[in-house]
Amino acid sequence: MEGASQNLRWWQTRQFVVLVALAAMLPLLGPAIPPMVDLPGHMGRYRVELDFSHYPWLGDWYHFQWALIGNLGLDLLVLPLAPIFGLELAVKLIVITIPALTVMGLLWIAREVHGRIPATALFALPLAYNFALHFGFVNFALAQALALNAFALWLRLARLNKLRLRALLFVPISGLLWLCHTYGWGMLGVLGFSAEMVRQRDRGHSWVMAWARACVGVLPLAPPVLLMVLWRSGEHVGGDTGDWFNWRAKIGWLAMVLRDRWQAFDIASIAVIYFIIFRGIRDENLEYSRQLGLSVLFLLAVYILLPRIVFGSAYADMRLAPFLLAIAVIALRPRRGVSDKGSAMLAAAGLAFCLVRLTGSFWSFHLYDQSYQRELKALDHLPVGARLVSFVGETCHNEWRMTRLQHLPAIALERKLAYSNDQWSMAGAQLLAVRYLPAAHFSHDPSEIVTNVQCPREWWRPISRSLAMFPREAFDYVWLISPPPYDPRLEQGLEPLWRDPETGSALFRVNHAVPAATLTKAELTPPPFSEMALVAPDTPRRAPSPSVPRPGNR
Repeated sequence: MEGASQNLRWWQTRQFVVLVALAAMLPLLGPAIPPMVDLPGHMGRYRVELDFSHYPWLGDWYHFQWALIGNLGLDLLVLPLAPIFGLELAVKLIVITIPALTVMGLLWIAREVHGRIPATALFALPLAYNFALHFGFVNFALAQALALNAFALWLRLARLNKLRLRALLFVPISGLLWLCHTYGWGMLGVLGFSAEMVRQRDRGHSWVMAWARACVGVLPLAPPVLLMVLWRSGEHVGGDTGDWFNWRAKIGWLAMVLRDRWQAFDIASIAVIYFIIFRGIRDENLEYSRQLGLSVLFLLAVYILLPRIVFGSAYADMRLAPFLLAIAVIALRPRRGVSDKGSAMLAAAGLAFCLVRLTGSFWSFHLYDQSYQRELKALDHLPVGARLVSFVGETCHNEWRMTRLQHLPAIALERKLAYSNDQWSMAGAQLLAVRYLPAAHFSHDPSEIVTNVQCPREWWRPISRSLAMFPREAFDYVWLISPPPYDPRLEQGLEPLWRDPETGSALFRVNHAVPAATLTKAELTPPPFSEMALVAPDTPRRAPSPSVPRPGNR
């Protein structure tokens, strides 16, 4: 072990690791539904998965078929847990473990590499609540958290020279990790290979020989390659791969790894992390571990080479950014000879940073949860099995704070077994596909997103067009969630069942005996995007940026 020490300080004890992991759960304790952008959409799919055979109308709307794909983490876990806890609590219990596992994995890796947890490692822990998690990429986030802990076990078994046991254990571990999400398996492979190269180099081999021996050493991680081939060679597999070397986007992701609600707070927080990383280069009291330093270089190369879209799944490179930075932070350690007082002060600063970010995340989730509960009151007036079309308000601007309401319509599917037009169909990437033909162009994501003008480079419809043109014979109810302003004439033939006068949200029953309002072509074609039309006079104006993730683009 590098820098082994017999005298553990307070931040290096098992008790501290357990306490900080438990503290990482606190922001998610309150909300019944973790307020993450995509998660309600996933929960709708889980409901279909669990009850597809019990309610025949679900088969009229959706096609669900199990398949061996590298994206099944929560889909599999809810099967045994939902009958015990109910679907919503089961999902919450799984999601709440993700930040805790991430924290534990980072600290365990730091201990295995440095021999003890360095004070600097505490600055990496807020990255457990990263933008990818806020976006609701829960299978990915769970796989990454598990990959960190698997890598720590990989390092430990190598340190104990139990290489045969490591080989036996990691054949099934790598397969299960791939099944949870392909990216978790991929990151474990990158980390394991780089660590094995350094280990072989430390044994006296040249870099070329170390590379060759590392290739042999990571063979226990290779079996999922066969699963990948089977998956991607399937009969109904699609999805493009593209948008390579989008430098604007890649730089943007590195600035948004902690993006949540308050832009100044989030940017100041990421500045702290970058300060720690770059301080390690210039400060003579800090140094980088060669083992994790090589891992950082490998992850950086993968981040640069990854396109934005892989197999039809967007934001492939964005998801890696927080873990690249987290590994860079835990690669740091105080040099030998640095005073205990200096390390203690650094650890105290790191802990304070963690507590500040956790407090911010706690309050942010509380506010998002309040908006969820307010909007979900509409479901009290919705019957089970309703044919529901939903429209969620958006703007053409890329606000730092996302509403996280974009897939809330899927809670109607989850709670009321109602139709939800927010589900996305990605051939070969997930198990559910939409098949409700009468809904036509209002059958799936992003038909639920509406704006007050036509946004550039987006498939979203203006609300006037959506309300006037959705096929009324296909739906019995309309749910508006924080919609943009619209002409009241568009409510012709829609009978209000519930309204929230402050947000403009409403639930309507469709009166099929009354035709929709007839609008002129000019009224159905709002003017093109104009910053002046959407931004208050005292609001900073900025054009839409393709580098910022948008809802409805998977």
